[in-house]
Amino acid sequence: MKILTANRLTDGIAVWYADGGWAETVDHADLAHDKAAEDRLEAIGAKAYAANEVVDVNLIDADVVNGVVEPVRLREKIRAAGPTIRNDLGKQAGKQSTWAA
Repeated sequence: MKILTANRLTDGIAVWYADGGWAETVDHADLAHDKAAEDRLEAIGAKAYAANEVVDVNLIDADVVNGVVEPVRLREKIRAAGPTIRNDLGKQAGKQSTWAA
């Protein structure tokens, strides 16, 4: 499965495409289960990039764990959670992190 991620141009925050817009959390990102869905997400990302909404648009591997979307690679898990040295900062500060570094 793949999900679409980028960085919001206005503030650099990592975002994921979910429910027709860019969400600051990965939990409910739209999943692409096949090539057609991947192509659709890539087209959405290209359009948002062209409109100067986001930069560094990428499809990344993801899994669903306990009903929640999670990135597969460690780099993407860090982007989703926040700094690895302080759990009281970043996105992980607002919720319990579901992965261990």
